[in-house]
Amino acid sequence: MLFENIFPALPSGLGATYLMVGGVVCTILLIYSIFVEQEHRSDLIRLLGAAGLFWYADYINNVIFMIAMGGIAVASAVEFIEIYLGLHKHSQEDLKRYKKMWRIKK
Repeated sequence: MLFENIFPALPSGLGATYLMVGGVVCTILLIYSIFVEQEHRSDLIRLLGAAGLFWYADYINNVIFMIAMGGIAVASAVEFIEIYLGLHKHSQEDLKRYKKMWRIKK
């Protein structure tokens, strides 16, 4: 059968197909969120990806996967709210300290 190594149980029905496609899209969103430069956008994309994967984990009844995606979604939401309210800031001294800390000596 076509794709039986990738999807051991192919979706049967339109709803299950949408759920599988949604899981793939949310996985791509979660990976893409790592490469987004602006921190608030990164948090929103990570929140959407994790929330979608939480929904998928609920569909496949995987509790550990649900806990992991729920934790990522909540952490991203908290960080986005902190940025939105102005509580999450990086000072210039922090940035200089980070650069100095990660400088590689030859």
